[in-house]
Amino acid sequence: MILGKIRFIFFLFVLNFFNISFSEDNITTIPLVNLENLQPSFEKENSENKNSSINENINLKEKVVVPIETKEIRVNIVALDKITAKTSDIQIMLGEIKKFGLLEIKALQCGNIESLTEPGHAAYIQVKDLSENKNDQVFVFNGWTFSASTTLRPLDHPVYDFWLISCDNV
Repeated sequence: MILGKIRFIFFLFVLNFFNISFSEDNITTIPLVNLENLQPSFEKENSENKNSSINENINLKEKVVVPIETKEIRVNIVALDKITAKTSDIQIMLGEIKKFGLLEIKALQCGNIESLTEPGHAAYIQVKDLSENKNDQVFVFNGWTFSASTTLRPLDHPVYDFWLISCDNV
């Protein structure tokens, strides 16, 4: 057992000796880069503009929502096209019919919900699917939808979805 270990160690020593004796010095060196002469890869900022912008106060513009002063009630809905993943804001006056894709949406009632836990809005909406060419079109959705419960999706459609956001001028 000890003789086998000695032969193995001797074999490694001989292999290492031949490797060192027959190897060549092919290591090439790269000249060092002088960091002081290295040019930046970005554009330099003009120091005059920087000093003038520090002295000025930066005023950010805010989006101002202008309330509508009419007595008509407007229903605000966000509609989603599941195929293109695009959302659209839809504003519908009561009794008005708006089209979103192949859906026809009509709002009949809208009002505030007086609740201590989740105040919000409720709207009675009728939705028709115009993709089917039938004379007796049946509503895809006909009922109340609530803005406070966003997880409740009233419309069961494979392509479209919508959420009630609010009612204005209620």
